[in-house]
Amino acid sequence: MGLTISCETIVGGIVGVMLAAPVRGMRCDHQGEMHVFEAIVSLCLTLGDGPCRDQLLPGHEALTREACIASLAASAPSLASFDGLGVLGEPTCKPTGTALDVTEVAPGVFVHMGLIAEPDADNRGDVANLGFIIGTNGVAVIDTGAARWMAEALWRAIRQRTDRPVTRVVLTHMHPDHALGAAPFAAAGAQIIGHADLPRALSDRQANYLESLDRLIGTAEFIGTQTVPIGQLVQDRRDIDLGGRVLELRAWPLAHTAADLTVLDKTTQTLFAGDLVFHRHTPALDGSLMGWQAVLAELQTMELARLIPGHGGPALDWPQGVAAMERYLNLLETDTRAAIEAGARLGDAVETIAQGEAAYWELFEAYNPRNATGAFTELEWD
Repeated sequence: MGLTISCETIVGGIVGVMLAAPVRGMRCDHQGEMHVFEAIVSLCLTLGDGPCRDQLLPGHEALTREACIASLAASAPSLASFDGLGVLGEPTCKPTGTALDVTEVAPGVFVHMGLIAEPDADNRGDVANLGFIIGTNGVAVIDTGAARWMAEALWRAIRQRTDRPVTRVVLTHMHPDHALGAAPFAAAGAQIIGHADLPRALSDRQANYLESLDRLIGTAEFIGTQTVPIGQLVQDRRDIDLGGRVLELRAWPLAHTAADLTVLDKTTQTLFAGDLVFHRHTPALDGSLMGWQAVLAELQTMELARLIPGHGGPALDWPQGVAAMERYLNLLETDTRAAIEAGARLGDAVETIAQGEAAYWELFEAYNPRNATGAFTELEWD
């Protein structure tokens, strides 16, 4: 839903105060709701030959169109990051677009739960969990989705709840469903943070990611999506202070991927695990099976109140919420070792490895054969 507020009582989010009377020039619909305005610019793949999409220019939200336009005039946004695209007209202001649905899983901790699905034109790439944490001085975003439109919708969800600046964006790993939407937040001044190996991992794959997501979700929805530089790298652990709450970032060795990073909100003991933990969605092995098992075992030594998985959830009880993941990875190892010991060929082994888990996971036929192949290749020479 877009950002609408009662015309009689305006509370929270962008406004942050209560107004005794409607603001001059504000737009109210027949239900008595006021529409906040935001700045946009229309970008086209090529001028005069579409497709085109309105791109949010964050930071200019206002109660009236006039105030939004005045903000644009006072601080003209740079359009340099859109090089290669056709800019259709000048930046302007419109009523706010759609915000992502989010759930407050703990005080000040919000999660958007993506669909358990492969990216396609129907879901527009909304297939991973995203979140944000609100401190007294700023907001941290955890993962930004598969396309710019998702980050824009996440920005609106944040603005529905606070006017504090988004100061950090933490990317939990390099997979495109989590990492491709960071550009709007970077444009708004947020520091982009990731695992020390994230820049290389993204660089190696970004061309393929951008091409494949454009094809899967459709060019019209993907216009404006781009990777951004990772400004802060985490080698081991790092704390970031949002004001009144500290987040502990921890870089992990090779596991789900080579660039896994978790975010622990120390105030509520809520851990954003990224794709180190899956729920309902079949896990996807893109690193090391043995490494993933070791990391999962270490995660279970932590004292947590809840865990946010990269898919499913949106919040899992601790520690029982990771039991299914542990069971799946253990069977993946056991069946793979048994196949290798029996002298099975890879093509035959993939048909049987971890099939005992098929009833417990969605997208099993899409991901388990890849996991079995990766596990077989890793353990064959163990």
